[in-house]
Amino acid sequence: MRKILLAGNWKMYKGIKETEIFIKELKEEIDEEIFEKSDIAICPPFTSLYIASNLLKDSKIFLGAQNVFYEKEGAYTGEISPKMLKEIGVKYVIVGHSERREIGKEDDEMIAKKVKAVIDEDMIPILCVGEKLEEREKGIEKEIVEKQIISGLKFVNEKDEFVIAYEPVWAIGTGKTATPEIAGEMQGFIRKKIGEIFGKDKAEKTRILYGGSIKPENIEELIKHPEIDGGLIGGASLKKESFLSIIKNSIRSLK
Repeated sequence: MRKILLAGNWKMYKGIKETEIFIKELKEEIDEEIFEKSDIAICPPFTSLYIASNLLKDSKIFLGAQNVFYEKEGAYTGEISPKMLKEIGVKYVIVGHSERREIGKEDDEMIAKKVKAVIDEDMIPILCVGEKLEEREKGIEKEIVEKQIISGLKFVNEKDEFVIAYEPVWAIGTGKTATPEIAGEMQGFIRKKIGEIFGKDKAEKTRILYGGSIKPENIEELIKHPEIDGGLIGGASLKKESFLSIIKNSIRSLK
């Protein structure tokens, strides 16, 4: 059985002081049973990573980053290397989020390089894939996701560990959530593609998350679906109460 992963993506929210308060309060209320059944990660903005790393050293909560560049070092003004993230204790790195693809104009080649660079530093990429509303309405959502999977993993080997996050773009920050059936169907499709590329054993071991307007009210039904191995959580991870509720409700759904 795959252990679920619940990762909070804070996006461009929370400075150093807010990060400190959040983590201290979360650590006080999270118990051992949660860690037995799930992996928990938080992904603050770059400026808060260092303080978060120090606060999480005595915790089982993992540290994640929201983005990365694909070179180890060099004349790349404004970029952050995987080597730098590794040095401060980052475990997971989000790659290819729809906001990076759309706003940052990141293409498939760049995303593939980032995935490989993260793996080369012994961190775990969370590769985000997902279709836009117009693509789903045209009935080409699986073609879009298949292309993103194949291109994003083209430098990856069967032995490498990675996580996939299926995030339908039409459900990110909109309040619209894919039903467990819609999400599960696509995630089953993704697992099948991973099996075609790396073999059935790798496909069965790979965690595939759902992301897109996850809330305490809908996480249980999502997690109950056998193809959904956790969540990449945006807005609901910004408040300790809602993030903690999502975690506890997820654990409840596993019983």
